[in-house]
Amino acid sequence: MPRNLLEAVLVALLAGLLTVPILGIHIQVDGIKVSLQGNAMPVLAIMAVVFAARLFQVPQKAATGMAYLSQRLPRPPRLAASYRPVLIGLVIVVAIVWPFTASRSAIDIATLALIYVMLGLGLNVVVGFAGLLDLGYVAFYAVGAYGYALLSMHWGLSFWACLPLCVLMAAATGCLLGFPVLRLRGDYLAIVTLGFGEIIRLLLNNLNALTGGPDGIGNIAKPTLFGLEFAREPSTEGGVTFHQFFGLDYHSIDTLIFLYLVALGMALLILYVINRLIRMPIGRAWEALREDEIACRSLGLNPTTIKLSAFGFGASTAGFAGAFFAARQGFINPESFTFIESAIVLAIVVLGGMGSQLGVILAAIALTALPEIARQFAEYRMLIFGLVLVLMMIWRPQGLVPASRPRLELPERAETAP
Repeated sequence: MPRNLLEAVLVALLAGLLTVPILGIHIQVDGIKVSLQGNAMPVLAIMAVVFAARLFQVPQKAATGMAYLSQRLPRPPRLAASYRPVLIGLVIVVAIVWPFTASRSAIDIATLALIYVMLGLGLNVVVGFAGLLDLGYVAFYAVGAYGYALLSMHWGLSFWACLPLCVLMAAATGCLLGFPVLRLRGDYLAIVTLGFGEIIRLLLNNLNALTGGPDGIGNIAKPTLFGLEFAREPSTEGGVTFHQFFGLDYHSIDTLIFLYLVALGMALLILYVINRLIRMPIGRAWEALREDEIACRSLGLNPTTIKLSAFGFGASTAGFAGAFFAARQGFINPESFTFIESAIVLAIVVLGGMGSQLGVILAAIALTALPEIARQFAEYRMLIFGLVLVLMMIWRPQGLVPASRPRLELPERAETAP
């Protein structure tokens, strides 16, 4: 008991030291005067909770506790194969009909969530299926966004014409990154990809003549429907907008609904392509590389080709999402592609469950929508975010919806009497 008491006191003091800069100090602005005010109650409350949790915890081995909790936590229900297409069809129909009954803010948040769904699905191929830790994923996101912005601004190409070009540009960038890191694994691979992401951001920030530097690029054209713009007036002389062509009244929410439907279609397309690929030999090769690279090589597979295909496909998905992000925002600058974006996308994959597409979709929606809904806790967003990650690693390391792995159980051989 004295040892537990000492450990509880030390842990509570450490929690208090970490909490004071976040919850214990508030900045008070009065005109031109800025002062700091202390608030000890939240810090003391957290210290008390941590102290009690540490003091009265049940002494058991960590491995035994994790195995017990893993068995007790609920698993997602498995539907019969005949019901899955029906359920998927109903979800898609609801997702298509929903924006016509929702508010502007809800549609805008859902569109942002779909962008992170696309990013999460792409990184899930690299991290979840191929087992390659990529911390510079935002670089490909930036390549797609700036690719569309520059092609649209200098060559006047439409969104739909630029989209495949942006995908190819991002895929080529992913392959270029893949070549230098073919022999790296684990932490070394993560460090190199992190540096690559920062190099891309610094290049975008310093190539003023091409990218606009810190000022970024504005007035980026939005997607059109067969050449019909969703705007009050056409951007070009002699053009026709959507509501003018069909003789409808103009509503600004129509633009948000159209962008949401475009994002939904793009996310469904990515999901369909990934589902097809993981059932093909390339998908099995990704999983073999993740499990054991040496065994993968011994089976006659080329790890170099497999890694490049994983990097290339994941990068092309990020370029896909980046082009839509630039079209939706209408303005981009290097500050939209910092390391924190890569960290958020990686957290989506980890929280959802590496290799689980349903888990990635749910985690992307949760991490995007919940902070917008609970705006009163906006200043504690990163604190809550880090706490959720720590709790997930302790109680549910396999993610919200663990990926189902194929298993083969051999029947026990009956012992024969001598």
